[in-house]
Amino acid sequence: MQGKRYLIPAGRHRVEQEIERSRFITTVGAAPTVEAARAFIADVRSEFADATHNCWAYVVGPPGSTGEVGMSDDGEPHGTAGRPMLSVLLHGGVGDIAVVVTRYYGGTKLGKGGLVRAYTGAVQQALESLPTREYVRLTRLRITLDYSAITAFRRLASEHEARIVDEAYEAVAAFEVDVPIERAVEFRAALLDLTQGAARIEAHGPDEAPGGPAR
Repeated sequence: MQGKRYLIPAGRHRVEQEIERSRFITTVGAAPTVEAARAFIADVRSEFADATHNCWAYVVGPPGSTGEVGMSDDGEPHGTAGRPMLSVLLHGGVGDIAVVVTRYYGGTKLGKGGLVRAYTGAVQQALESLPTREYVRLTRLRITLDYSAITAFRRLASEHEARIVDEAYEAVAAFEVDVPIERAVEFRAALLDLTQGAARIEAHGPDEAPGGPAR
């Protein structure tokens, strides 16, 4: 199971540097699924179709997880680009992440050691300035309760980081609420205590969603 909270890229991010006349352009993006990672890589490769190399790596899941990873040297000597790039991602503290390092060859060969240092440094530089936000695994609850409990319910929801995503008012008040998974049991218990067991609570809708502010 994926971790309940971790940092992910807040959006696409790009840095550039020159090493021995070769131009290295590093593009980082969010990769919540393998399909999203591959689409991101294809998009960057298309943007820089005339480049000498478009090397890439991705990690889908929490930081450091190796269940869904990928990498490519894209024509560089074996092990000099994709693997060192992936190693930086796995130790970078950010999950659901893909990176493409585009190289325009400048005429000076770097050697295997120089290439490893160049691709490692390119990803490290990008991560140092990468805007991130927190990914929070959520569960959606459908809640019905008496009108007299609405004010206290809203306060309780705020205290438990629960976000009201829909509400309706008929014979009773009905709400759909996204709650962080690790707080769901506590929130349910508090709500039942608040309403003396009168509230109806049932799981509804998606059990995962991103959330949290940019960092």
